[in-house]
Amino acid sequence: MVENTVIKLKNVDIYQQNHLVLSHVNLDIKQGEFLYLIGQSGTGKSSLLKIIYGDLYIRSGEGIVAGFDLKKLHENDVPFLRRKLGIVFQDFHLLNDRTVEKNLEFALRATGWKDKALIDGRMLDVLEKVGLRSKLRKMPHELSGGEQQRVVIARALLNNPEIILADEPTGNLDPATSEEIVLLLRDIATSGTAVLMATHDYEIIKNMPARVIKTADTALYDNVTV
Repeated sequence: MVENTVIKLKNVDIYQQNHLVLSHVNLDIKQGEFLYLIGQSGTGKSSLLKIIYGDLYIRSGEGIVAGFDLKKLHENDVPFLRRKLGIVFQDFHLLNDRTVEKNLEFALRATGWKDKALIDGRMLDVLEKVGLRSKLRKMPHELSGGEQQRVVIARALLNNPEIILADEPTGNLDPATSEEIVLLLRDIATSGTAVLMATHDYEIIKNMPARVIKTADTALYDNVTV
């Protein structure tokens, strides 16, 4: 893999069961790069993300993600791949019966962290990065939508990922809050974590331009103009 390249797909065919969704996909994403993923529903955006985080396997072509060879990826390897990825969802996926602190602690313990002092320190570090250190003891329902999404981003940062996959992270947010979330993700990219953001929000792309890739007609197009 080329130095500083965190995702490299070469001539990859992506299938959902026996249906070819994307053909001959070529994609290079470098450390610290921020880019948008666009495309109409059903054109393969989610399938592409699933290939990257190991939920689908590649049948042809070559793929390297965060040092993992996707062609040789076994089921037992998937949790280790995902520790090098941070995933941000549209619908937050927070545990609503526990505080921000307990949500983050749960995620750390699930990925092998045991030392309480290290856990506490890491939680404060990521909350500081997203501007929510004062919300440690809040329940999700006590937070705004934008604050909940910031908690999700904090959770995605816990294991110092090489890549963040953000799947429609602004889909449930108003325009001003959406802009704040994208600015935060772009700021994270400048610190060295690549960010791939799937979105339907073309206004965001026009206001905050970056490299755009697009799924259409079973193909992935790079450096698209919106």
